[in-house]
Amino acid sequence: MSNGQGGQSLIAADVEITGTIKSSGGVRIEGKLEGELICSADAVIGKTAVIKGNLQVNSVVIEGLIQGNIVAKDKIEMKSTAKVHGDINAKRLSVEDGVTFIGRSEVNPGGSGGAAAAPRAESPASDSKPEQPGSGFFGRR
Repeated sequence: MSNGQGGQSLIAADVEITGTIKSSGGVRIEGKLEGELICSADAVIGKTAVIKGNLQVNSVVIEGLIQGNIVAKDKIEMKSTAKVHGDINAKRLSVEDGVTFIGRSEVNPGGSGGAAAAPRAESPASDSKPEQPGSGFFGRR
């Protein structure tokens, strides 16, 4: 893989890998990967790429097929040819027209994970229940 000094490792279209790829530098995948990609830099998943596994990246540009979950510290960019079957989590998301995406997404520019879930967790335990009949603005007192 890359020596971490700004280079980008290329997995060519005729290459098939089974296992985990770990890289501190950028990675461009045009071939097939059955396993995880852990990349502390940016990754590009090319048009001919087929990945069956999870991605943990800084940022990723997707043009090919991914069957797995994606966690990006910064941005996920899905080009028009992208097909993603899995959940995604990032600070920023860009989706072009024509993308196939089947899964759940969590995009949180503030980066404070879990903050959105906190109000939902507290709602059932709350003493005030405005949804009850007669307790709203138009309710009888």
